[in-house]
Amino acid sequence: MAVLGAERAASDFGVKVDYQTPRSTDEMESLLRSVSRSGKYDLIIGVGFLWLDAMSKVAPEYPNQKYALIDAAPQNPIGNLAAYVFREQEVAALVGILAADIAHNIGCNKAGAVAGMDIPPLWRFHIGYLYGIQYYNNVTGSSVELVWTYTGTFGDPQVGKQTTQQMIAQGVCVFYGLAGLTHLGMFDAVREAAEQGKNVVAIGQDASQEWYDPYHIILSGLKRVDVAVYDAIKSVVYGNFTGGIHSLGIKEGALGISDDKIIKYFAEIAAQQGKLPKGLTPDDVVNIVEQQRSKYISQRAWDLVNQLESDIASGKIRFVTPASHDQYDQIIQQLKQGDLQAALQAGGQ
Repeated sequence: MAVLGAERAASDFGVKVDYQTPRSTDEMESLLRSVSRSGKYDLIIGVGFLWLDAMSKVAPEYPNQKYALIDAAPQNPIGNLAAYVFREQEVAALVGILAADIAHNIGCNKAGAVAGMDIPPLWRFHIGYLYGIQYYNNVTGSSVELVWTYTGTFGDPQVGKQTTQQMIAQGVCVFYGLAGLTHLGMFDAVREAAEQGKNVVAIGQDASQEWYDPYHIILSGLKRVDVAVYDAIKSVVYGNFTGGIHSLGIKEGALGISDDKIIKYFAEIAAQQGKLPKGLTPDDVVNIVEQQRSKYISQRAWDLVNQLESDIASGKIRFVTPASHDQYDQIIQQLKQGDLQAALQAGGQ
């Protein structure tokens, strides 16, 4: 998604973009310092929460260099660092409604999430997902419960697969992937369980991931990292770059649920790289996903999603961003007891 945003900016603004990937987290700081020292770049962008420490150390050392950090923010603002963060609660709440509806319609009444590390972006996903499930329960009189599991890693598909298999044994039938590469293992476990006759469904996150297995991955939550990268580059090109925190959500077009257009777009990329499941075309992926959504998701659920999305975009509903792990834990406990207000800012409904 970051590359998509950078390439769009390169096309629109005529800028040149270089890409570098550290071999490990240990190399992040040295790579960032080396690139900063070169003086070659108008803007240096770090994508992902794991860049936070390196950016926080290096950016103050090069005050004339502009930086953007995507999906994280330092505790204390740094004047030459623009931090783009997402209000993940918003998209997760929409997904939560749909996951609860799927679970209810399957009849298992357990919606799950395979999450990566216990870090602030995942706290926000957890709060939003549970809010959406409880929102659905309150409106429909259902009793869907959330089974949330931290795997401790974003890079181990085998751990994701084993975790999912354990959750299936606990009766979970809907799985929300919030663990990067780890949740590819979740997708594989769901497919294998379905092939063995179990009625299970998966949900992707960040990019459209339906193409990987459209029979069982029937929707994705979108975190438009491409929008953040594009906006960061645009700010430098237009001369209005500002450091500090830039918050993105539904209102800014940076969060949402995958639609036919974006599903096909990513399926086309997968097809070009020979990654689509054998025998499927991008149009097949779109058609299969539409059929599966019709099978598992009610119109009532879509109506609830549309209403909540509208309320969030208008500012009628505003989520709390927890400042500490204790606050996060407290919000989750209150949500489990059915207190939706616990997740909302004062004045939120």
